[in-house]
This record gives sequence, C-alpha cells and structure tokens, in this order.
Amino acid sequence: MERSSVIRVLLADDQEIVRTGMAMILSAENDITVVAHAQDGLQALEMSALHRPDVVLMDIRMPRLDGLDALRQLTRPYAVHRPQVVMVTTFDDEEYLTRAVEARACGFILKDSGPRLLAEAVRAAAAGDAMVSPSITVRLLKQLRTASSRPAPATRLFAHEKEVVMLLAEGMTNAEIATALSITTGTVKTHLANVQAKLTARNRVEIAAWAWRTGLAGRGT
Repeated sequence: MERSSVIRVLLADDQEIVRTGMAMILSAENDITVVAHAQDGLQALEMSALHRPDVVLMDIRMPRLDGLDALRQLTRPYAVHRPQVVMVTTFDDEEYLTRAVEARACGFILKDSGPRLLAEAVRAAAAGDAMVSPSITVRLLKQLRTASSRPAPATRLFAHEKEVVMLLAEGMTNAEIATALSITTGTVKTHLANVQAKLTARNRVEIAAWAWRTGLAGRGT
C-alpha cells in the first residue's frame, strides 16, 4: 500500500471515551495522525470515503451498522479505497472475530492493549504486516475455524516456513520474527507469501488460525 511517511488513521467506536483515549495515544506518535472519528459503522464508511485513511481501527459491536458489516464494505474487492482494517475487541468477541477473519480483517487488538501495542498495530497494518494482539492469540486462534479455507498439509511447508508460521501464530510481527530467527524482514515476507500460496489462505490471520488448527502452533503449551 502506497502512503506518505505519516500513517493516516480513522477511529471507529461507539464509545467516545475509547475514541478519545486512542486518539491521545496515537497523536503522540510522530508517524501517526488521526484524521477522523466515527461513532458507528455507517459513519465509518462515510469518513473513510472522505478522508481515505491508511488504517481503520474498528470496533466490532456498534449501532446502526456494526463493525463486521462496515469491514465487509471497506474490504470488498471493487472498493475505490481499501484501507487496512484492524478490529478492536474484547475477550467475549470470539465468535465475531471468527467472522471478521472471513471478512478479511488484517489484525486484532484488545481495547486495553496499551499505548505500545496500539501504535505497533497501526504501523504493522500500514506496512501490510498485520498483527494479532499476543494476549488474545492463544485464546482466539485455537478456536478459529475458517470453513472457506482448504489448507494444504503441514508436510508441504519447508522447515524455515514452519518456523516463521509458528512465530506468526504467537502474534509476532515480521520484524519480531526476523529478530527471533536472525533473518531479514524481507526473507520473512517471502516465506509468508509462499505459505499463503500453499495454504490458499487469504491473509496472515488465516495462516495463524491454520497453524493452531493443525497443531503446528502451541507445541509445548
């Protein structure tokens, strides 16, 4: 995704206090600017069309039009502007998050994740390096079942690809995976692109879900 050096963010949440808190956190970052707020899904679509953000932080449960329906509209293949959408959630949203994977959400983060993870999620999404908040990874991804995916057997993955997928499933970004494996971020991206093609997965979250479903992730936990 082509963008300027400053990441443009739209905040969509029906609670003003949540939007205000996230805006304060993100506005303190030199490379992030909040361009608009939305209090429901319909307004999120309007503000996205008007301001063309790079990233949308979207609450799942909102009035008028919920976050899932707004997500589907924003990520539809023929959309004029397709921002990266990170779903902002709570622990009791597991069923909704499963549906969000189907609708091509690029990442998930908890509302109480804290300033560092919030900013990291925005940067990861803008770079096409979607992130799942580590604090929800095990609880959520073990339960994801994406019926539309038909992944290939784990034996088709090379050893280095398996290592990358295992760390991805733990919620790591490309940069963190690269550091852990002493390889470059470019190599991580290459491995993940190959894995995505082999598994016919639509995004990184589906790769992580597949890893938990097949038992590749979570070994020793």
